[in-house]
Amino acid sequence: MARITVIEDEDNIAAALDFLLTRDGHDHDRLATGAGAVEALRAGHPDLVLLDVMLPEVSGYQIVQDLRADPELRDIRVLMMTARGSVVERRKGMMLGADGFIAKPFELAELRAEMARVLGERP
Repeated sequence: MARITVIEDEDNIAAALDFLLTRDGHDHDRLATGAGAVEALRAGHPDLVLLDVMLPEVSGYQIVQDLRADPELRDIRVLMMTARGSVVERRKGMMLGADGFIAKPFELAELRAEMARVLGERP
């Protein structure tokens, strides 16, 4: 199973993700803020990051941009999550290097399918 880091500031969403990831057998951890996220990802080097766009201190957009600019971290898969699932938000996330984008609230089956797709892209 994949090693996943969830970066999500809303506890109720993080709890739902924790339940899903635990049930599916994934090794995972959570950060509740964007501050220090790149350093934490460098230390843990997960297979996938479930990344909220709207985070305290450092936005999800800045985090994905930093990951893609770093040769040691650019291979980490990123699935961005946002409550504002507009085309503009999605385009911006994908332009910055996200591997996928999902609008909240999402169905667990939809999230599971998108995670499989993003992880399946790994060479």
